[in-house]
Amino acid sequence: MPKRTGFCNFPARNDRPMINYLKRKLEKWKTKTTFREYGHKVESYELPKDGKIDFAVWLNPLEKPKKITQGGVDFFRKFIKEGDLAIDIGTHMGDTTVPMALAAGIKGTVLGFDPNPHVFKIFTVNTSLNKDKVNIVPLPYAITKEDGEFYFTSSEASFNNGGIGENQSNRHGNFTLNQKVRGINLEKFLKENYREKLPKLSFIKVDTEGYDKTVLESIAGVLESQKPSVVAECFQKLTAAERGELFDLLHSRGYTVYHFDEFDKIMT
Repeated sequence: MPKRTGFCNFPARNDRPMINYLKRKLEKWKTKTTFREYGHKVESYELPKDGKIDFAVWLNPLEKPKKITQGGVDFFRKFIKEGDLAIDIGTHMGDTTVPMALAAGIKGTVLGFDPNPHVFKIFTVNTSLNKDKVNIVPLPYAITKEDGEFYFTSSEASFNNGGIGENQSNRHGNFTLNQKVRGINLEKFLKENYREKLPKLSFIKVDTEGYDKTVLESIAGVLESQKPSVVAECFQKLTAAERGELFDLLHSRGYTVYHFDEFDKIMT
């Protein structure tokens, strides 16, 4: 009886996906640990209501995708009317500032604050675009209780994120800017420079990597007198007690506080 012969067709092993994965991991690690200056590119969006909008995107590979959408603009129009004053504290590249400014219109004013000089360069590009539709004032300051100079630190050498502190060692990371950044008391700044516009202050957005309560405390008088709508970040590293303090700060001043699970999805 003839012997039976079996054949197994094993596919050739393909290590390319794993190699590509390891390359991406290595590049990400290099980006996080080695400083490099990144530029930008300008993308255009055709919004159904607001027409063509240009937006400068930071080419930092650690940056999450950002874009301008009609849904984002319409969200801010619930709180900001044409001609209003609005404030964006922690603008980053301006992905919330631009929709806020479109809601306020050319007759309105949006003040945008960010002390990070690397992303502020991209933000200033965005303030120069769409000049027929928006009026954005770029301001390279952190918002603090008292005027002064502070360390800006990040968990990434590219300074894609980060926050301020009085000491170099803080919870934001191990990378520190060579020069300190300037912090200003916002309430004092507004009264000195925008007193005539304060009655039209309708909205404040705060995203300062855990210092939102400190920022809001510094403008307690403005919150009580003008009652602008406020969107603040509940930073993931905050303790339960710190989250409660942020809630109490607003609630004690007559605010009804709501929780957004995913603010990024609201903007799409």
